[in-house]
Amino acid sequence: MPQVLEFKLPDLGEGLTEAEIVRWLVEVGDVVAIDQPVVEVETAKAMVEVPCPYGGVVTARFGEEGSELPVGAPLLTVAVGSGGGADEGAGSGSGGAGSGAGEVESSGNVLVGYGTGAPVARRRRIRPTALTAAAPARVPVAAVPDPASGPAVAPVQAPAPAAAPVSAAAPAASAPVSVPGAAPDAVLGPVAVVSPLVRKLARQHGVDLRQLVGSGPDGLILRADVESAIRALEEGAGVASLTAVPRPEAVTESASGAVARQSAHRIPLRGVRGAVADKLARSRREIPDATCWVDADATELMAARAAMNSTGGPAAGPKVSVLALLARICTAALARFPELNSTVDLEAREIVRLPEVHLGFAAQTERGLVVPVVRDAQAKNAESIGAEIARLTEAARAGRLTPAELTGGTFTLNNYGVFGVDGSTPIINHPEAAMLGVGRIVPKPWVHQGELAVRQVVQLSLTFDHRVCDGGTAGGFLRYIADCVEQPAVLLRTL
Repeated sequence: MPQVLEFKLPDLGEGLTEAEIVRWLVEVGDVVAIDQPVVEVETAKAMVEVPCPYGGVVTARFGEEGSELPVGAPLLTVAVGSGGGADEGAGSGSGGAGSGAGEVESSGNVLVGYGTGAPVARRRRIRPTALTAAAPARVPVAAVPDPASGPAVAPVQAPAPAAAPVSAAAPAASAPVSVPGAAPDAVLGPVAVVSPLVRKLARQHGVDLRQLVGSGPDGLILRADVESAIRALEEGAGVASLTAVPRPEAVTESASGAVARQSAHRIPLRGVRGAVADKLARSRREIPDATCWVDADATELMAARAAMNSTGGPAAGPKVSVLALLARICTAALARFPELNSTVDLEAREIVRLPEVHLGFAAQTERGLVVPVVRDAQAKNAESIGAEIARLTEAARAGRLTPAELTGGTFTLNNYGVFGVDGSTPIINHPEAAMLGVGRIVPKPWVHQGELAVRQVVQLSLTFDHRVCDGGTAGGFLRYIADCVEQPAVLLRTL
């Protein structure tokens, strides 16, 4: 009899906990070989083709295209063994749970957390809620683990109607915090809350969300509703009849305005856009940043680049870009000012200076803003840095960047001049300590050698973590960058 094995979404590395199904590469009934890609998924880092460690016949798929699955959730089941297209032998994949007694051959060359070794503990802990997940009833996924009873697997039910009672299978951890003095006959049912921040705020202040009437669309409980309830508790208002105070605009809003609000287009913050949002918000929340900037005469730098690229012949190599020259200038500046190639360890309360420069550069793609990383940039010259930037940029536009190529940066170079703007105040790419922003290089009036002339001028801005250095260090770093832009021969001392 063939043995049916379950292949779960593997750990895709770099701490990623979920992925969105972009495209299925196999259908139910197809015969798959060991290590054959079966599904294409999109993570917050890159597009990845996931190979199946088993060979056999696909008997079921879990998850529709466009749905999001956590690491460890079932992807598909494969019938292997006799009639399944795979040989029996020693070893079994950590992601499958066979229904027969025999062991089935599988590959050890899948992704992180998958292969022929011992099972890998799931990294993701999903915060339980009182509502069951909205998913097709026929698509089972991993159930929310209950810390008291250990991990369990159960199918996700179809979403209950708004008036249905809370599912009895919901973990006890999701029970709301009671409001002191609440009416005992308060109506309990599904809580119309979407934002986890709203739930956290209510929990911190002892507000029972089940006793609030939301002012959002379809009774959605908003942050303003919880804040109104908190104020009522602090003022000693009658808690028995506690309801959310409608916002002024909700009272005076016309019927057409209410319809317009409910029909507003909503875009999920997930994938690359969600990762960017989380990282930028964390940077603003944790890093006390400051910005300084300077205008520089880039005429000599542009002339030096033209001279480099004018050399003909097969040995000339690829053209050197302005971004590659600026990247080489950054590595020279970081060698002089290592404070800016560091990170802050909050738990140890230490500044960690990093020996290697892994230089990130901002690249705009159809999938959003990504920051590929040039590894060990301090050991490369302008030509080799430029070649690596070109390779990573092409991979970014094609969606082929791996998680390793998008993480681990120690300093970021952001050339927003390609968008036709002069200046900006960059947000530091957490957990780095600084980012250099470069505006467009344009002809401007400039005093050169005591006379007014038209020169190629660029604005450079440096945003830095004020915990790792003070303004003197940041100013010295930026001034050295500007000096190299104005007089490229300054770099000869470090070559």
